[in-house]
Amino acid sequence: MKLMVTVKRVVDYNVKVRVKDDNSGVETANVKMSMNPFCEIAVEEAVRLKEKGVASEIVVVSIGPQQAQETLRTALALGADKAILVKTDEEVQPLAVARLLKEVVARENPELVIMGKQSIDGDNNQCGQMLASMLDWPQGTFASELHVAEGKAEVTREIDGGLQTVELVLPAVVTTDLRLNEPRFASLPNIMKAKRKPLEEINPSDLNVDIAPRITTLKMEEPAKRQAGIKVDSVAELVDKLKNEAKVI
Repeated sequence: MKLMVTVKRVVDYNVKVRVKDDNSGVETANVKMSMNPFCEIAVEEAVRLKEKGVASEIVVVSIGPQQAQETLRTALALGADKAILVKTDEEVQPLAVARLLKEVVARENPELVIMGKQSIDGDNNQCGQMLASMLDWPQGTFASELHVAEGKAEVTREIDGGLQTVELVLPAVVTTDLRLNEPRFASLPNIMKAKRKPLEEINPSDLNVDIAPRITTLKMEEPAKRQAGIKVDSVAELVDKLKNEAKVI
């Protein structure tokens, strides 16, 4: 079985995000970047499936600038076999991402696509669902457990009411949640081996996909700083302040 895993280069989750001076977006110059945490979980799950003998090949795909090669090399060091970079310096919004991935799927013919449920920069949680719809494949989102056997994938999903288990007939799309696994660290020998693994670069034009943005960001600003709280002496005083000062009741 061939697996395809998507990974995204984002601002490292340990870095405090800063808004640009012109409020046009988030500052990324001279900022530490790393693989999106949900994508790390997707890579780890694919590697585990390969270690179990369920999968024979793992292809990782990223869409972004030349620097996204580093993210792909990290995925290769973790156990992926081949990488594809759809290289562009332009902003690629979720709909365009799904369209690009659809074309990559057509080229690579995987039986299972594993994606992070969302990226920590946009927080859109859209690409997996859009891709499944475009491919007309079944989907299992917010996966906290995944079992693949005999042409089917059993996915335990985290939903508002608890857990839901669905069975998908392959090919399918699965998006990963936090509790699916604990990603491993790449060893030094595997990091060195990753440098020799194949990494293909293509352009959106090679896939005949228009990536022009459909949404325009008008302004971005940091949330207002929280003000210090106060102590009250009685419930009556609390109600009075909520009613007359905060005006929330």
